[in-house]
Amino acid sequence: MNESKRPVVDSRRVIVYSFLALAIAGGLTWYYGMNGDARNSPNSNSVMIIQPYRYAGTWVFDDESVGLVREPFVAGVPEMIDALVADIPDAEQGFRLTFSAAEFPGYEKKLTWTRSDGTGNYYRLDDPPMEGWICPALFQYYTAPPKALFVKADPVP
Repeated sequence: MNESKRPVVDSRRVIVYSFLALAIAGGLTWYYGMNGDARNSPNSNSVMIIQPYRYAGTWVFDDESVGLVREPFVAGVPEMIDALVADIPDAEQGFRLTFSAAEFPGYEKKLTWTRSDGTGNYYRLDDPPMEGWICPALFQYYTAPPKALFVKADPVP
């Protein structure tokens, strides 16, 4: 009598394990789906505003909401900003820079993503033609580099 024995499955265990698996999966889905990521980054339809100013010979900005102080623009971006604010009096003291990954009414320039170097991302401006590197601070605003950034510069009221 060599009869194979199957273990008896306790239905209560199956229910408990199934419930735990669903709860974990639901929690992860909610966290990553609702929050975007751990930094609560805005979605790609958000319009954001920073106030760049000149400090130590370059353009910088502060954004308390994401923990940035005197975050510098480097590698071609200061020249892009110079072109953008050419008609704004006293822009060096500060100006309002509105930006978004989606077109918004009144945007002035479109920056087009060209490539990543593993840490930052390069964007091209067509008019005037130039290219600049945007540092990893970009990830304080987006979970992935947008294919385009739409920008507008205004004087500070």
